[in-house]
Amino acid sequence: MLKFLKTLLLVLALSLGKTSFAADFDHSYTAWNSLLAKHVKWLPDNKQTAVDYAGFQKDRQALKTVLNDWSSVSQADFNGFSKNQQMAFLINAYNGFTIELILTKYPKIKSIKEIGGVFSSPWKQEFFTLLGEKRHLDWIEHEQLRPKYKEPRVHAAVNCASIGCPALRNEAFTATKLNAQLDDGMRRFLSDPSRNRVKNGELQVSPIFKWFAEDFEKGHQGFKEVKDVFAKWAKDMGPTPEIVDRIASKSLPVAYTEYDWSLNDIQR
Repeated sequence: MLKFLKTLLLVLALSLGKTSFAADFDHSYTAWNSLLAKHVKWLPDNKQTAVDYAGFQKDRQALKTVLNDWSSVSQADFNGFSKNQQMAFLINAYNGFTIELILTKYPKIKSIKEIGGVFSSPWKQEFFTLLGEKRHLDWIEHEQLRPKYKEPRVHAAVNCASIGCPALRNEAFTATKLNAQLDDGMRRFLSDPSRNRVKNGELQVSPIFKWFAEDFEKGHQGFKEVKDVFAKWAKDMGPTPEIVDRIASKSLPVAYTEYDWSLNDIQR
């Protein structure tokens, strides 16, 4: 009987501990937000950011503390999060662990694609733990975010440490601001003429919209075809009312630009 009571008390203590951890989880991401604000800077046009990887390198221990906290979240804890809390957690984790991956090779790296080999891409490297198991970056994006949450704007939120990628925000994603942050990310990305523009009678856009076309063709966010994305943000993309009307009416042919895989490192 005494042994049974001790076991019961242990189970209750562990259960309460898990509940307490989930309740105490910092959904405002204070520490991560501070690191981003310190080491990620908007460029003058406010459409792209540069990352101070050398600065992150100096704050490596602080970053590792943040990542370790995220690795401590169990699947049960995660299941207790709201949908927006889950999405914010996964987006922050993708971006944070991507920075850590770059730092494993920095400063002797010019592109994330230099990591890994012919049979091992950087996005397939199982170098971190999340929700109780060893994971890779593709697991977060292609096995969790894309199929489970069906939110095409996430492509302007996760950052692949490259100039061609939508900007890494200099603030953490949070559940309370998630919709506004996703919308803002798409607006900044689509209005950046270095990645998306009207030129030579064409709508020249990032290959992201080709690689993940299916995410923009399923009716999510009202998008039924890729051109719907550009039509929604036509006012941000068009330099003149005439061009805006042509984008909004979806009358321009679409062509895809070259993706710049250069590291989005700050210029010194």
